[in-house]
Amino acid sequence: MKFELSKPPVVDALIKLVTGPDRGAQVQVLFRALGLPVIGVLVFMVFWSVAASLIDTSLGKFPGPGAVWEQTVNLYEEHARERERAEAFYERQRQRNAEKLAADPHAEVRIRDYTGKPTFVDQVGTSLITVMAGFLLASAIAIPVGIAIGLSSTLYSAFNPLIQLFKPVSPLAWLPLVTMVVSAVYVSQDPMFSKSFLTSMFTVLLCCLWPTVINTAVGVAAISKDLLNVSRVLRLNWFTHVIKIVLPSAMPMMFTGLRLSLGIAWMVLIAAEMLAQNPGLGKFVWDEFQNGSSNSLGRIMVAVIVIGLIGFLLDRAMLMLQKRVSWDKSAVLR
Repeated sequence: MKFELSKPPVVDALIKLVTGPDRGAQVQVLFRALGLPVIGVLVFMVFWSVAASLIDTSLGKFPGPGAVWEQTVNLYEEHARERERAEAFYERQRQRNAEKLAADPHAEVRIRDYTGKPTFVDQVGTSLITVMAGFLLASAIAIPVGIAIGLSSTLYSAFNPLIQLFKPVSPLAWLPLVTMVVSAVYVSQDPMFSKSFLTSMFTVLLCCLWPTVINTAVGVAAISKDLLNVSRVLRLNWFTHVIKIVLPSAMPMMFTGLRLSLGIAWMVLIAAEMLAQNPGLGKFVWDEFQNGSSNSLGRIMVAVIVIGLIGFLLDRAMLMLQKRVSWDKSAVLR
């Protein structure tokens, strides 16, 4: 079966505006889809600028849009300069190694890693890798568990108290326990992953798997009796029943859980990085707060906006994936 993505309303309205007869209606659609959001953003920017000029902090004026944009440029330029220093560092090593090999073809040479300070862009990449690792591992656990308890009322009765017990636990409560367990269990002279990465990843996992478990179980339990009867008539085995009947039917609810889990994972990660001082955006925010320079507030606001933007893009990506693989096309990209 071939699935196709439907055109977003804005694209559809633009096509009809050019080719269709009812252009007035398409202008209204475009105004609602583009004009109103732009007006809302402009109103927010004006309110933000005025409010920022009225707020004095211990570090100076609260940063407005102009100051935040200035720090955005500064952070990117710092990243570019750091990349240039890293490339120069590796180039010097390559030249020295070439000279060694020219003098002695059997000489042992190696390239040492650059140990400069991570930039803001590096911290963003670290957080994205960590959150996706925790989310994917949580999904690999949550989906089979959700299917199992959705198919069996006995398993549901057994696991539901545990789900309800652990679901509301804050990441701030899990973090010390995870840190101690990782430090005690993950002991290696040549570790594949850093302990800080594992601590953040497992904290994300423990906090974000519950929405997927619950929604998958609800979706599986709500499968139409007609479909179940078809499965019985065809005498499908358990595995085929799950693949052909259960998964397609539960897909919309499953993706609802996945979207909720991904949003929770992103929020949990920032809090975990900030509290545990693990590399990532959370640590960047805390370091800037502790730094206390005149640019710190502007840099923190840049991080806040980037965190929100990434969260939005992750949700849109999950929604597009849902429309790509699910039979339910009612989820609209807005």
